[in-house]
Order: sequence, then C-alpha cells, then structure tokens
Amino acid sequence: MKIYRSLDEFEPLENAIVTIGTFDGVHVGHQKILKKLVDCAKETGGETVLLTFFPHPRLIINPNDDSLRLINDIEEKTHQLALCGLDHLIITPFTRDFSNLSPEEYIRNVLVDKLGTKTIIIGYDHHFGKDRKGTIKDLVSFSEIFDFEVKEIAKQDIEDVAVSSTIVREALIKGDIDIANKYLGYPFELTGTVEKGDQIGRQIGFPTANLHVHESHKLIPAYGIYAVEVDIYPNVPQIVSGEYEETAILNKAIGMCYIGTRPTVDGMNRKIEVNVLDFHEDLYDRTVRIKFKKFIRSDERFETLAELQQQIKVDEQEIRAYFNQK
Repeated sequence: MKIYRSLDEFEPLENAIVTIGTFDGVHVGHQKILKKLVDCAKETGGETVLLTFFPHPRLIINPNDDSLRLINDIEEKTHQLALCGLDHLIITPFTRDFSNLSPEEYIRNVLVDKLGTKTIIIGYDHHFGKDRKGTIKDLVSFSEIFDFEVKEIAKQDIEDVAVSSTIVREALIKGDIDIANKYLGYPFELTGTVEKGDQIGRQIGFPTANLHVHESHKLIPAYGIYAVEVDIYPNVPQIVSGEYEETAILNKAIGMCYIGTRPTVDGMNRKIEVNVLDFHEDLYDRTVRIKFKKFIRSDERFETLAELQQQIKVDEQEIRAYFNQK
C-alpha cells in the first residue's frame, strides 16, 4: 500500500476505484466495504484508492467540540487499512478551504482531476462539499459528464458500519473488551510513550510503565485491570509518504494494564499504566502499543498498599493463566 500525506502528492490513475471516509476503527463493517472495493478493482483491472482525512473533519468544523473520541489513532488506522489490501491511501488535511468546495468543484477537482476516478463506491447517505450539500444524486448526475461510475453501498451495509461503530465505542466505555474486539475483528489498541511516573508500583513489587497516549482524542476504555499484549518500539511510529512499512518491534510481551485514578493512594488524575511481565529493561521514552485482550476487574480502593499488593498478585495469576491457556 502506498501512502500520500496530501492530495497534491497523488498522481491521478487511469482506473481509480475510490471510496471516501474516516473509517475510524476499521472494524468489521468497514472491512466488508473495503472488500467490495478490492473485489471491484480485481474485476475491472483498477487500483483501489481510499481518501481519508487527518485531522478528523469534526475538529476543523467544530473546533470547540471536545466530545470526539477516536477508536484508532492515525498510525493504528493506517496499519489496519494496509491489512485490507488497499493499493493507495491518501491521508489529506481537512481544511476550511476543502470544506467550502461546491459539490461540482469537489467532483471535478478532487474525484476526477486529482484521483482519476473511474468508479466510486459510496454510501447512500454520503454528503460532501460546502455545507455538506452534495449527495449521491449529484455524483450520479455528474458521472456521465466526467465519465465515472457510481456504485452505491447498500443501506444495510452502511447501517452495519454505524451499528458496529456504536457497539465498539459503547463496549469500550463499559470495559467489555470481548464485544469490542469481536466487532473490531482485532484487539483494541492504545499507543503511547512511556513517561516517568510516581514509582508507587515499584514500591510494592510491580513496577509499571506510565503511558502518555499520543492521540489526545483517543477513546480510553473503562477504568480497571486488563490482560494485554505489549509491543515495544524503539521510537514513535510515523506515517510518511511512500510504500507503507510497519515500524520494527523491539520486543513483544504480555502484561497487566491499569486504567484509573489510583484511589488507594488518593489519586486524582487518570493514569494508564502497564506492568510488563517478565521484562526488566528500561522502557522510559520508548513507544509501546497495548493490545487489550481481556477485562480482569474494575478499579477499586483498598485500605492499605499491602491489600492492593495482594490483589495485584491475584490479578497477575489470572492474567498468566489466561495467556497460558491460549
């Protein structure tokens, strides 16, 4: 898969099979649509193109709205899209100028001139252009003028996308990792850099890596303890233009992830910490990706650190048993 960090980097194709959207989560509903894109390209000898936006359009259109929570950061999303077998991924900045294009300008300047669209596969409820006035009817109207075909994604498939997105978000908010992962089709992930913490975990024999999540709008699961897989990177994975390459992983491990305010020590701020089992190297300033596999228990307050320590020992045994059974 080739990556382009703006529309200007992309050279129009002779036979571009295009779809457009945010595809946050790249969940099973999205994967179904992307398979249709790939199948259409195979049938017509074309090349698949997905046009997506970063930052998210809502952050530009409604900058004061802080309610947006993303299932993927941009690197996580790119990785999942690459697994879907796409040929070209355009991650273009969403700007006010872009949002002010008329529907005709959008079709002519973007779809035809920039992409070389011969087939666009899009949902019945897709809106585009200034004030989102453009609809699939406009695409059909202009398709004869600009010589491209419009294939409408079935209403049921679009509803599957919406339902899947809702289920994933609601499940994560409740800590229901099994349901979230089922609808994602892969383990939910958090990616961040390890920072120095208060070292309370070290005092009770369970040193933890304090995680600063890279994406400020990332959805964080419910407070509690989780069984996780941990990928450790030498640096922050970057999405750059060119052929997509996965960032090399230094180590893989398993661990206990804690999300919460640490009520036993009267904590106030949310912390995301991971105790990497059987791993004793320095993690400061490393990037780690945590893959959530199982919810263990909710966060709770203990009367003493000794009681907390004893519970963490029980959590560790349960997590080790979980991974040994797999």
